[in-house]
Amino acid sequence: MTRRIPEIIGAGPGRTGTTWLHRVLEGHVDLPYGVKETQFFNTFYDKGIDWYAHHFRYATGARKIVEICPYFFHPLAPDRIKTHIPDCRVITTLRDPVEHAFSAYKLVVHFAWAHGTFDEVLKSRPNLGSGNRYASHLQTWFDLFGRENVLVTMYDELRANPQSYLDRVTDFMGVDRIALSARPEIGDDVHSFARAPRNLKLARNARKLMYWMQSHQAYAAINLLERAGVWSFCYSRGEPFGRLTPEQERQLRERYLPEVEALEELLRIDLSAWKKPQVRRATVA
Repeated sequence: MTRRIPEIIGAGPGRTGTTWLHRVLEGHVDLPYGVKETQFFNTFYDKGIDWYAHHFRYATGARKIVEICPYFFHPLAPDRIKTHIPDCRVITTLRDPVEHAFSAYKLVVHFAWAHGTFDEVLKSRPNLGSGNRYASHLQTWFDLFGRENVLVTMYDELRANPQSYLDRVTDFMGVDRIALSARPEIGDDVHSFARAPRNLKLARNARKLMYWMQSHQAYAAINLLERAGVWSFCYSRGEPFGRLTPEQERQLRERYLPEVEALEELLRIDLSAWKKPQVRRATVA
């Protein structure tokens, strides 16, 4: 059997509409079978390239083969992708770093990687905040794959004009444009988290079970438990997430200012909107 793996990677970062993009592309490109993210180039790399290729066993080569998985910040993922997919084309979507940090906080708490207030988690997991070093990470992708092979999009565009955002992505991928008006069931909603787990131990055990099942590609069982509401029962039902305080936002904007300016320099664009307080929108549960 011919081994087929993606020629295009939607590398994220996470919390930037990757789930939405995966849903929109279904039926137009060949995606991993049974799962959105294989997490091969970050978590399951030791499984080997054949383990990864098995996810694309139904791809015939007639359509573009694509994976949408947030590899952007992982220190080893770019080199690993370059090894196996030397001519890979990469899609990235960058988000206001303050909003991104708070959204990432909700994710790690929701899946019981950490618990506590935003300030507590940011202190215990410094990578949660430092992960917004967009410019240095983006430069790595540019250096490995060529700037012309890395599409840089903005999350703000996805939220404001999803059709325009999608057109840029499909044009870059070399596939026919997809009319969102024909997919009303998708809309412009993006995946978010409203509540922390009610039982931390239960959430941790559920996460370990989910990863074990994923390592064995037991995606049908994972999806069955999802439809039955098991994962939602384990991961939520706790306190609703609140919002950033004005003081928290001010401190974060000061912290990220050098990174924002470095990104402006790298891309030759104006990111003034990322330097000042924002109207509360995505940070509200």
